[in-house]
Amino acid sequence: MRRAGARRYQGGPRARFPLRLVLVTVAAVSALVTQFLLHNSSPLPEVSLQNIINPRPAATIAGVASVIDGDTIEIHGQRVRFNGIDAPESRQYCDDAKGFEYPCGRRSAEALDKFLAASRPVQCAFVAWDRYGRFVGNCTRADGADVAAWMVGQGQALDWPKYSNGAYAAPQARALAAKLGLWVGNFQAPWDWRAQHNHVQAPSAPTFALGSGNAGCNIKGNVSAGGERIYHVPGQKYYGLTLINLAKGERWFCSEAEAVAAGWRKSKL
Repeated sequence: MRRAGARRYQGGPRARFPLRLVLVTVAAVSALVTQFLLHNSSPLPEVSLQNIINPRPAATIAGVASVIDGDTIEIHGQRVRFNGIDAPESRQYCDDAKGFEYPCGRRSAEALDKFLAASRPVQCAFVAWDRYGRFVGNCTRADGADVAAWMVGQGQALDWPKYSNGAYAAPQARALAAKLGLWVGNFQAPWDWRAQHNHVQAPSAPTFALGSGNAGCNIKGNVSAGGERIYHVPGQKYYGLTLINLAKGERWFCSEAEAVAAGWRKSKL
């Protein structure tokens, strides 16, 4: 029975830690963890609903590839986007060394097609799904050649630091020094071109009129980067390189008189 006025035993002395010391310690640990992650981790793939709801596929996909554009192929019905690079869009035009427009998006796709055809099949290791449901991967030919590195090294695509962490900076520097592909003239980086044309990188679809027009209507009405309307007739220097991009307002003509009446002038070359 406790005597009146007696104090209850409180136990031994308790260690007390100032709140400020606790907060400083937590902040210091967080900073160290952040520094470690920044210096010891690879770039994270783009966060998308596909990466949350889609199960991770087999480690690789392999087969004979169909070329969609300079950075996208299709294998067994699955679109595959090359990881870490960006190639000109299908609708994109660039300027050559003399300032003449050419379809650099189409040229990039053609270069890729020839490269892949030389050593089939293609094998791609999975990295992530993108927002369009495309398999993003690191791809190699049957002979082991790195497809993305080759495209960048030939100047047909660009290193995309946002996703590559500079993995293709070296082949890009060599392409620039040698003035290969895009580097021979002037061009917009594909990501800037998409931003200027108000669309994101959706899966590509062909938009070029590759035929010879209607019967007898084989004069090509091209619109230059500066908006000048120039037509090319068969036999002229750049006739074969000119593709009609309907999205730009380009068109075929059946006669030079028709082209002139519509506001086009004849190419000087």
